[in-house]
Amino acid sequence: MQKIDFIVNPIAGGRGKDLVLASIRRHLDSSKYSPEYLVTDAAGMAESMARESRADIVVAVGGDGTVNEVARGIAGTGKALGVIPCGSGDGLALHLGCSRITAMAVRTINEQCITDIDVAEMNGHIFMCTAGFGLDASVSLDFAHSTRRGLANYISLAWEEWKQHPGENYTITSKSGESWSGKAVFVTVANANQWGNQARIAPMASLQDGLLDVIVVRPFRTLEIPDLATRLMTGLTHTSRHVLHFSDSAFHIHREHPGAIHCDGDPSEGGSEFDLSVRPGAMKVIVPASRIHKI
Repeated sequence: MQKIDFIVNPIAGGRGKDLVLASIRRHLDSSKYSPEYLVTDAAGMAESMARESRADIVVAVGGDGTVNEVARGIAGTGKALGVIPCGSGDGLALHLGCSRITAMAVRTINEQCITDIDVAEMNGHIFMCTAGFGLDASVSLDFAHSTRRGLANYISLAWEEWKQHPGENYTITSKSGESWSGKAVFVTVANANQWGNQARIAPMASLQDGLLDVIVVRPFRTLEIPDLATRLMTGLTHTSRHVLHFSDSAFHIHREHPGAIHCDGDPSEGGSEFDLSVRPGAMKVIVPASRIHKI
């Protein structure tokens, strides 16, 4: 039997871990797997647990923050990443096509279709979905300090930030030498296609192309927010006249001032200079059989 570790964030998305764990135990194929369940109680624990794991498969049970930590622990080791999504956004899981219904997500683990995906880095820090600067990073920082979860609260915080965030100047230079300078409300660097909740900020992004997609959103009027939001949720972000798109395997980004940044929605304060790159095929991941050639 294969060893499999489940690393559980007990507070992800506000869902009780007992119900999630009960569903995992009920639906996991006990003839195939020898499981161990590890529950985190502090930031950073998931990464250390994953790094120390001797299992063939390490499953992140939580949101994008938990997935990010587990990924940091096993990237490049040959261990396979599994995801049981129960966070607020679940960006990587949704890009991969994993169900947010625990029983169906466990079924995907049982089927064990494994493929390789790219891993992105910003100043040496791994991220799987997106890294960002400007408005989205400021919203992530607000969201981290909020006592409420969910998309509605995220939208409310984004509206408040938007009213006080006019944008700043950036210079973006690609590995191939392409350069752009100008003012942006925010800049997102995408490995996967979305922030989470199917908000596809980079609908063209693939986890298997060895490329990063940089999305620059230039200043826009308040009246244009509904149009941009509709494009975001329908996979048409790149068709807006306010959006620029660059694609390459590495970028350097300079911004006018230090401030908020995020990696997979995990916010912090950062500087003004950033090097971003991709490690092609550095992570093994379990995906639904129907998605193995479509990520």
